[in-house]
Amino acid sequence: MSVDLSVVIPAYNEEVRLGPTLDAVCAFLRADPERWGEWELIVVDDGSTDATAKIAQEAAAEEPRIQLVSSGTNRGKGHALRMGVLASYGRRVLFTDADLAAPIDELARLDDELAATGAAAAIGSRAHPDARIEVHQRPLREWLGRMGNRLIRLVAVPGIRDTQCGFKLFDGDKARAAFADSRLTGWGIDVEILRFFRREGWPVTEVPVRWSHVAGSKVRPADYGKVLLELLRLRTRAVRRADLAVAGLFLLASVLLYKGLWADLDRGYLRDAGQDQNQWEWFFAVTADNVTHLRNPLFTTLQGYPEGVNLMANTVMLGLSVPLTPVTLAFGPTVTWALVLTLGLAATAVSWYWLIARRLVRNRAAAALGGAFAAFAPPMISHGNAHPNFLVLFMLPLIVDRALRLCEGRNVVRDGVLLGLFATYQIFLGEEALLLAAVGMLLFALSYALARRDVTRAAWRPLLRGLGIALLVSLPLVAFPLGWQFFGPQSYKSVLHGDNAGNSPLAFLQFSGRALLGSDAGADPLAMNRTEQNAFFGWPLIAVSVALVIQWWRLALVKALAFTAVAAAFLSLGPKFRIPYTDVVLTGPWRALAHQPLFESVIESRMAMVCAPVLGMLLALAADRLAAAKNRSRALRAAGFAALAAALVPVIPTPYPVRERAEVPGFITHGAYRSYLGEGESLVTVPLPTPGSADALRWQSANGLGFPVAGGYFNGPWGPDRIGIYGATPRHTSNLLADVRNTGRVPVIGPNWQAQARADLAAWKAGVVVLPPQYHERALYETVTKLLGRPGERVAGVWVWDVGAEGGMR
Repeated sequence: MSVDLSVVIPAYNEEVRLGPTLDAVCAFLRADPERWGEWELIVVDDGSTDATAKIAQEAAAEEPRIQLVSSGTNRGKGHALRMGVLASYGRRVLFTDADLAAPIDELARLDDELAATGAAAAIGSRAHPDARIEVHQRPLREWLGRMGNRLIRLVAVPGIRDTQCGFKLFDGDKARAAFADSRLTGWGIDVEILRFFRREGWPVTEVPVRWSHVAGSKVRPADYGKVLLELLRLRTRAVRRADLAVAGLFLLASVLLYKGLWADLDRGYLRDAGQDQNQWEWFFAVTADNVTHLRNPLFTTLQGYPEGVNLMANTVMLGLSVPLTPVTLAFGPTVTWALVLTLGLAATAVSWYWLIARRLVRNRAAAALGGAFAAFAPPMISHGNAHPNFLVLFMLPLIVDRALRLCEGRNVVRDGVLLGLFATYQIFLGEEALLLAAVGMLLFALSYALARRDVTRAAWRPLLRGLGIALLVSLPLVAFPLGWQFFGPQSYKSVLHGDNAGNSPLAFLQFSGRALLGSDAGADPLAMNRTEQNAFFGWPLIAVSVALVIQWWRLALVKALAFTAVAAAFLSLGPKFRIPYTDVVLTGPWRALAHQPLFESVIESRMAMVCAPVLGMLLALAADRLAAAKNRSRALRAAGFAALAAALVPVIPTPYPVRERAEVPGFITHGAYRSYLGEGESLVTVPLPTPGSADALRWQSANGLGFPVAGGYFNGPWGPDRIGIYGATPRHTSNLLADVRNTGRVPVIGPNWQAQARADLAAWKAGVVVLPPQYHERALYETVTKLLGRPGERVAGVWVWDVGAEGGMR
């Protein structure tokens, strides 16, 4: 059958409007047979309970070009349109709503547009500047429609201003292909079809139409919510099985790395975490407690009592700790800690995989290789011991992608707004990681601009405009939190890290302690500690990467990636570094940044982390080209893949070792401490909690945060210049107790030391002093006894001295 035009009308309980609509459509098509040629009109009865089907049958009896397609039950507009379009034969297919809110004579405008532009679809638009809205909807309905369309443009079909207007003309074969692939049954079908056209590269044009609201609309306010749910289904369906498989493998790899922790959440403690696991569990617990009790999430006095802790100036990751509050409350902070590490690492890998597949390579396996290395590289695995703020980096690829979209200049306002929101969220995940990423992006942009001046000329204006919009969006959102961080209570300037914070050049060639061919003995001398092995890519990977850069040096992308990696590596050496195996010390480029705002608190060796995604992208490019080189000999391709394997196998991460953590004393778990603490009094442990010994934080987080502690493990101010240090400001008594704990020697205690102890306890507002079982316990007991002038009492497994107001010390 040769049909020039098919008109599809979905109808549900339209007995009042259907007859006049059919008459109007038929009259219009009959009026110009030369233009419309052979036509058919398909009415789809979507399970109506009134006389809709009967009216269509009667019309078909009078006009044989009308036909009725029936659905036994009401399935929705999407299902009805799919049935109608798949039953059509027209060279072009129009679908229009039964109310003819857009008059049928507007078909001529759509048809003219298709003929003039050669587009595959011409869709009526009420949002076009030239559209004429002759009868408006009620204000609420019109506002919901505008908001819904904006959201749809944002998440589904950017660039199309009105996806939901029920008046669209398609190329017939393309329409049938699109509807055959569709799955949605409701109002979201328009978006699904337009996404299909865009995915296939078929152009769609918007045409302004006359439109009038007709009473009796079947679209209810709640239907806008249903459209959003269908969009979620649509986005889920758009995920490729290969992508799901890759994400599943990343999650499996992450679970295997942390299997020891998951095996015993009650007693398991990551061996190389130092005191950071205690600290992070405390962060999650305190955030959940602040949220539950509607307290300021940026501050607490539960550590460092009575001065407290500026939580915004510490890495509490409010972007995760706040939304995970229900998990923390229901299952405890250790579960939250394990979830953040495990899911965060997998999510970071998926995000880099998505960026590389979207921007760099076509081969999904090559993208997976690049994403895996970016997330599971030795520096990342090192931070996976203790620093989720440097492990959970899934926002960074999204930020990079949005910056690249700004360079394209297609929708600067939308992309600028999203970039601002993404950066804001990353600030609440980790500011230092965002700063390092910004430096890496700047290095890449400068080097790529030099290599591709033509691209730079086209990109710099929309990029700068978009960055300005991002700042306008982000600054109001972060102004108060950042003001609190830098100027609020317990804020500080810079952080003292010592003189050994830069990488040794040898660290780039060595294997990390967690690498398959690495060892702690080989890595420890070249790093600050096992959580800061920020290079350690291994000499085989460095050698292969250099070979890849030489091979593809002609490519601007490779030049920019190489410059970014080399520059980041040199910055990570610190303000000065020694040439290996010599006594020659050179000034490093970090010296120019070391005392600048923001950079003064950065551990410079972390700049090498920028190399991880850069090397991941080089590896993805190599794997993609090897996979595509079908015309090369098998031997050459096999040699190429073997070289990649030789570079990567040595740095495959091994599972994190776990040790058994110390039990919380019964004095805490049984609540015995409550009878010793008055209102506003703190618990003082012997020795006080510090970055080297923070079990007291575990006592708090595992038992409902029922008491504050003096001392602690956090970043806070020290001295009149408020220099940042790790832990509370030390006092004479805390230093004395730490020395006894380390040496086991009891010092001479006279009246001056006793007076100092009373002053320090008063400064801490101490209610009770607690000595738990530990190394050099006897020496500590004798020291505290001499300081306080009386022996302690044994209570629930610990030594206790009642020093509160009722205990006679104040």
